[in-house]
Amino acid sequence: MTYSFQLYSARDFQPWQDVLTMLAEAGYTMVEGFGGIYEDPAGFRALMDANGLSMPSGHFSIDALETDLDGVFAKAKVLGIQTIYCPHLVEELRPADRAGWEDFAARLEAVGVKVRAHGLNFGWHNHAFEFVALADGTVPMQVILDRAPGVEWEADIAWIIRGGGDPADWIKRYDSRITAVHVKDIAPQGECEDEDGWADVGHGTVDWTALLRQLRASQVKRLYVMEHDKPSDTTRFAKRSIAWLQGKGE
Repeated sequence: MTYSFQLYSARDFQPWQDVLTMLAEAGYTMVEGFGGIYEDPAGFRALMDANGLSMPSGHFSIDALETDLDGVFAKAKVLGIQTIYCPHLVEELRPADRAGWEDFAARLEAVGVKVRAHGLNFGWHNHAFEFVALADGTVPMQVILDRAPGVEWEADIAWIIRGGGDPADWIKRYDSRITAVHVKDIAPQGECEDEDGWADVGHGTVDWTALLRQLRASQVKRLYVMEHDKPSDTTRFAKRSIAWLQGKGE
C-alpha cells in the first residue's frame, strides 16, 4: 500500500527540500499540495522529481477556483495534479441556513463542471463544521454531497469525529463519492495539547484498523493521505504513522 502526505503537516518545518527527502526515505511515494507550495510550481516539481515523489492531488481555495481557475490549472499542470480538492470555507463565509448551503453546493458543482471539462477531477475536503447541525437541523455535509452530485469527497476522518459524526456511517452512505481519505488521529482527552489534541496515526483514539478495513472493502480507487494539523515534530509524525500502518500490513 502506498501513501501520500499532506504537505500542510510540514509547513513549519522548512526547507522543503529536506522535508521531501525525509518523506521519500520514510516510504512515502506521493504528496498532496496546499497553498503554501504553489508560489514556484516548477521549482517545487524539481524537488519532487529529485526525490521520486508525485503530487496526484492538491488543495486550492474556493476564491482561487472561482476567480483564477486558469491559474489553478497552470499550477496543476506543472505539478502533475490530477485531482483538485477545495479544502475549507472560512467561518465568516459559512452559511447559517439550508438555503445558504444549497447555494454553496451549487457553486462547488459549477466549479466541478469546469474542472472536469479541463480533464481533471474535483472534490471537497471536510472539516468539523460541516457535520454540526444548524438550528433547522440541516447537516451541511449532507447538503454538499446531495446537492453537488458531481463533486467528489476527500473524507477527513478525524474532522468528521470532531464534528460529532460517525465516520463508519458516512463511509457506508457515501462510499462511491470518497476518492481520497485524510488519515489523521485524535489524541486521548488531555494529551498532546501542544499539538491541538491531534496524534500520530495509530497512536490515538481513532479506530483506524476497522475504518481501513471498511474503506478497503470498497471497489472505489482512493488516495490515502497522511495528515497532522499541528505536529511538534513532522519527522516523528511522518515516520511513526507510516510505520504503524506498515506494521499492520496496510
